[in-house]
Amino acid sequence: MHATATPDRPLPITDVAQWYRETDVIVIGGGGAGACAAIEAAAAGAQVILLEAASDAGGSTALAGGLIYLGGGTPTQRACGFEDDIEDMYTYLLAAAGPNADASKVRLYCDNSLEHYDWLTHQGVEFKPEYYPDKHTNTPNEAALMTTGNEEAWPYSAIAKAAPRGHKPRIKGDHGGIPLMANLLRRAREQGVEIICEARALTTIVDGEEIAGIVARIDGKECCVRARRGVVLCAGGFIMNEEMVARYAPRLARGNYPNGNPNDNGSGIRIGIGAGGAAINMHEGFICTPFYPPHQFLESIIVDDSGQRFINEDVYHGRLGSAILDRPDRRFYLVIDSRHFDVLERPPLGGYPVAGTGETIEELETELALPEGTLAATLKTYNQFAARGEDPVQHKHPKYLVALDQPPYAAFDLTPGNGAIYAVMTFGGLDTLPTGEVLTVEGNVVPGLYAAGRNSAGIPRCAEGYASGMSIGDATFFGRLAGRSAATRQ
Repeated sequence: MHATATPDRPLPITDVAQWYRETDVIVIGGGGAGACAAIEAAAAGAQVILLEAASDAGGSTALAGGLIYLGGGTPTQRACGFEDDIEDMYTYLLAAAGPNADASKVRLYCDNSLEHYDWLTHQGVEFKPEYYPDKHTNTPNEAALMTTGNEEAWPYSAIAKAAPRGHKPRIKGDHGGIPLMANLLRRAREQGVEIICEARALTTIVDGEEIAGIVARIDGKECCVRARRGVVLCAGGFIMNEEMVARYAPRLARGNYPNGNPNDNGSGIRIGIGAGGAAINMHEGFICTPFYPPHQFLESIIVDDSGQRFINEDVYHGRLGSAILDRPDRRFYLVIDSRHFDVLERPPLGGYPVAGTGETIEELETELALPEGTLAATLKTYNQFAARGEDPVQHKHPKYLVALDQPPYAAFDLTPGNGAIYAVMTFGGLDTLPTGEVLTVEGNVVPGLYAAGRNSAGIPRCAEGYASGMSIGDATFFGRLAGRSAATRQ
């Protein structure tokens, strides 16, 4: 090699002076997608090396809550007394994926949801058969099952029958990624996968049009690793790369809490583009402002600076976050009455400061500098219908409809930049077949190159429809397929 390797400049195989190692399949990234790709490739008889840039494998999956979106009547669903249908799951997920959904990936994922559940349990992942009924970001106890998205919220509730499909690996609290990755990495090692940490992939090695290996920085040196069958890119998204976010997903730059690990820098996507792959859906990502817990906030009204409601307040926090960041020039407030003033004694999860209080709604309206009469009129209409269990304006679920008629009132400030948390991560990546093959702009396969997880554009495609568990479910399932495809390539 005569120059420092860069993602956009693959190294011709004729320039390789010496191979550091040779193997059948190279997996880049040791998170959920990479671990599953490595397990399946090894199970198919391939020799596998996994290169992880960090000092230990696990990736963003290990840092996550660990929820996995599974349905169609899993053993955990049935044990908790819930019936679910694959077609309802498919209809919901297709709508949740948004206008850029890949129907073939959604279809394949749903049709194989029960098989994927079984596969995970065979890797040692345990799901405690207990249902957590409340609205929360994750189960605070060891319970596995909960509703994690907008299944019960309009308009999705009108599209498909709702069912709880979020499955958390057994652990107390919001740490399900830890046991998930511990089991996957243990299984990978048992299968003979060699995991090399502090090994940063830099670019591909090409033999004509085919991918023949990877240049990686290992022990401070640029090393060439040969892949006889294929390279699988599973190196995470690009939320930590400010330049890429500004270029491809400027809406996400309005967030203030990048959700990922330091190596979610887009390197895998850039390597894939450099090898001829096409990147799609790069403008999209996850946007979350965790306005629950506390659960009392679901009984609030949320208004903008016109004093009007603009969303049903029982939505998943990603849908609310997306709606707010879509209008960065506006102000936003969450209004409660005195029955829920106990939440003023502790900071809400979303970090919202108190914007104002009032003995009457008119007084609060003035303190928030809203147009005269607007908030009062909004609350009057809301209370009138809430008393009947109705919400013809925004269609909030009846179980969260409670008239806010017990003054005094208080408002929390949800305006971006005023203290509220807006967590973001990316959903764009390489265009792939459901089986993992990376595609060019023309739709042709890049021979020997595969991608999964947030290096590819998978099932989650938009913020407003996202449900917790879609990303890890997608990464683990399609990581398996990509690993299997690479291992069986002739």
